[in-house]
Amino acid sequence: MNTHPALLDHLVLATPDLAATVADFTRRTGVAPAPGGVHLGRGTRNFLVSLGGTGYLEIIGPDPEQSAPRGPRPFGVDGISEPAIVTWAVRPPDLDAAVAAARLRGYDPGPVRPMSRRRPDGTLLSWRLTDGDGAHPSGLVPFLIDWGDTAHPSAGLPVTPLLSLSATAPDPDEIRPLLAALDTGLPLGTGPVGFSCTVDSERGPVEIC
Repeated sequence: MNTHPALLDHLVLATPDLAATVADFTRRTGVAPAPGGVHLGRGTRNFLVSLGGTGYLEIIGPDPEQSAPRGPRPFGVDGISEPAIVTWAVRPPDLDAAVAAARLRGYDPGPVRPMSRRRPDGTLLSWRLTDGDGAHPSGLVPFLIDWGDTAHPSAGLPVTPLLSLSATAPDPDEIRPLLAALDTGLPLGTGPVGFSCTVDSERGPVEIC
């Protein structure tokens, strides 16, 4: 059974207007997120900024250069009216072992499936992750990811170090056992479902909700 805690891989900041959100982040922090790539067939693209170490922030929104996808865009992008951190990913030492351990502890992260995208320079990134379709609806329980032999996306990104990450939920005690089943944790308070993170920048701490 996995005995090492899962590491923060990335936070997902979903937005209905990718260009506007990237511009706002740049204005507030003085750091311009780097183009990440296009999710072909899913109708989205992303921009990335390192949170220090191998954690990063993914800003994801509709790709105006793609036609509308057959199904909904990922991370509820179609249903939001303003930017928000909607979920997060952790990286266990062994993805398959972590999924098996979580199921033994009473939480099923969902099936593992492969995904890929190309960077703007043409480099193919491939990874595996747990299917979010069956994830906890709050988004507060992370999905699991494994980059395998692919270079981690955080490499070479502009940096805004993560100072803090927390969340609120109407019933935090419902969420905590699910986090524990994944060998991770998240400071939780009582309130409406939502995340709050603070990053450091040349312009001082910046809060992102």
